[in-house]
Amino acid sequence: MQPSFSYCEVPPVSTATPFYQSLGNEEALFEQAWKHGMPVLIKGPTGCGKTRFVQYMAHRLGLPLYTVACHDDLSAADLVGRHLIGAQGTWWQDGPLTRAVREGGICYLDEVVEARQDTAVVLHPLADNRRELFLERTGETLQAPPGFMLVVSYNPGYQNLLKGMKPSTRQRFVALRFDYPPAAEEERIVANEAQVDAALAAQVVKLGQALRRLEQHDLEEVASTRLLIFAARMIKAGMAPREACLACLAEPLSDDPQTVAALMDVVDVHFT
Repeated sequence: MQPSFSYCEVPPVSTATPFYQSLGNEEALFEQAWKHGMPVLIKGPTGCGKTRFVQYMAHRLGLPLYTVACHDDLSAADLVGRHLIGAQGTWWQDGPLTRAVREGGICYLDEVVEARQDTAVVLHPLADNRRELFLERTGETLQAPPGFMLVVSYNPGYQNLLKGMKPSTRQRFVALRFDYPPAAEEERIVANEAQVDAALAAQVVKLGQALRRLEQHDLEEVASTRLLIFAARMIKAGMAPREACLACLAEPLSDDPQTVAALMDVVDVHFT
């Protein structure tokens, strides 16, 4: 049986630094948390740059990065590791959390509240002054080296009574709140990521802000910076702006035809 986690290591130092538009003191706070062995919790809506920020900081600090996309079936064993059976017999395979602890890297749990509750039992000793990981199936207790850092994120808008981070877990973390950037910064992000000129970036961002003002109109999510980048890329590639906005903004935001039509009315105002 193959484990259900996935991980990726940070690119080599020789590769380009991932683009990140700083919006405040988040870089300094993250680095100080790392230097002092503190875990970090990042809260923010979908597509606002949480994952990109962690990738950027891993590259900046020169640390390997193990990213885990959490889901309903993600268990503590998926994070820690398990015994596997093959032609040569049985062997132990470390999970991404264990590898990050052994190597002194960053383990990033994206949308951590989606994981099963038993993962908290594993995270708690790593997220306090003990900084230990106990491997029950091998009997090992790993002491996290100075370079190790635990980072988790979630979207507060998705939280409910059944899926939320317990106070006993949340209070172990230094917390950062992310949101969609101000217009000027978002224009720079869209222009850089989509490789479009400033005029198109400004037009797309202005549309995105108008769509966000419709968040109370049966929309579970508003237009993210990520979706604005997608739309700008499509327009640059030669797709008609209305078609690009339909495919990259309106349809991803709603399954209801009437709501999609209402979103396209806003698009028509900005792209005539």
